[in-house]
Order: sequence, then C-alpha cells, then structure tokens
Amino acid sequence: MNKIVIITGSSRGIGAATAILAAERGYAVCVHYLHNGAAADAVVDTIERAGGKAIAVAADIAVETDVIRLFETVDRTWGPLTALVNNAGILDRQMRVEDMSAARLNRIFTTNITGYFLCAREAVRRMSTKHRGMGGAIVNVSSGAARLGSPGEYVDYAASKGAIDTMTIGLAQEVAAEGIRVNAVRPATIYTDIHASGGEPGRVDRVKESVPMKRGGETVEVARAILWLLSDEASYSTGTFIDVTGGK
Repeated sequence: MNKIVIITGSSRGIGAATAILAAERGYAVCVHYLHNGAAADAVVDTIERAGGKAIAVAADIAVETDVIRLFETVDRTWGPLTALVNNAGILDRQMRVEDMSAARLNRIFTTNITGYFLCAREAVRRMSTKHRGMGGAIVNVSSGAARLGSPGEYVDYAASKGAIDTMTIGLAQEVAAEGIRVNAVRPATIYTDIHASGGEPGRVDRVKESVPMKRGGETVEVARAILWLLSDEASYSTGTFIDVTGGK
C-alpha cells in the first residue's frame, strides 16, 4: 500500500521538518500551507531533489470548504490517504487572560481546535474500515503548554492544546477498532518561528535554562517522534502522547 500523508502547516518549522523526514521514509507528502507559498514550494523542492514525491496545497484549515478541497486534492493526485499530521496552529502576542478579546480567542480556537477536528474528520472518512478504508494513523501536534498552562504569555494557546489532548484520547478510542491509530506529540521549547508570533523571537534562549536538558529542541527531534508514531513500530500505540520537551 502506498504511504500518503497530509501534514498541515508544513511550510516551516516542525511541519517542514516532518514533511522532509516523511518523504525520506517513503511517504508521498502533501505540504499544506496558508499564506507562504514560496516556503511550501521550497519544502517540495527539497523533497523532490532527494527523489521523493510532494505537492503543495494552500488551504485555511479553519474553513470547512478549504479542508474538504485539501483532502480531495490529495485523493485526485495519489489516491487514498494513509496518514495525517495535524500540525498547523497559531498563537498571538503574549498577554494576560484579562486583556484577551473574544476575537483573539475565537481566532485561536477556530484554527487550533476546529481545524484539527475538520482534518481528522476527513482523514477518518478515508481511512476507516467502516468506510471501506484500509486504516491509517493520525498524529496530533499538541504542546507541552497543555500541561504547563503558559501563564502570563498565552493561556489561550495552551487551552487549545489541552483540547487537542482530550480529542486525541477520545478519537483514538472511537476509531481504534476501525484500523486507525490516533496519537499526539507535545513539543515545548523548540526553535521555531512561532515564537515571533508571540512577540518574542528569542523566547527559547530566554527560557532554556528552565529545561532540565538546558537547551532548546530542534524541529527534527519532534519530527522523529511524529514519524515513529505514524510507523508500524508503534502498531499497538493509540491514544498516547510523546513529550518532546527536554524533560520539562
């Protein structure tokens, strides 16, 4: 069976590292992005120059019709999906809860929660043996923030990832008998561009001394955990989590 994966938010950071590693492991990779087409094309080019298969598809995972189009594009290009990495996520400027607007909260929750649910829904419809699928695997990218809360910075982002932890457990149990495994990774203190979205590009260097390993993590270290959960080596693991947090 051909291995086909959609990785949301894979034009940069953890998603890009996962896309490149997945291609090395034999997956045909859909590199999903929202705005930065040039970055997505660069990931595709890296994969293709190494002999892999990849396409770039733009979609807003907070918009249901965009999600449907994303998955249908992969259907037409390669056929039945076998894996999904729910990775796309956003955060906003560091701020206390008392200063957060409803608009900010809705924006964070719609992308980080609703978007994950919509993508998971489309994946299940294609993978589930209940729908004559061949099974598959879903990995949700949560965050160590789900356990730590991110006080004074982005409690809303942390709360959205807490919801993804709950979703992972519930969906895993819901589809376990239908050939689908659902797991999650919880990265934290990783060198990615997302910290700039919170207003502090150098955040990892500021907080790394609080990490037991005394360093920030690299995106490929998260990607390796994701690929293990997608692989047959994790064939009896579902509804579980790998913390990629340097021990924090």
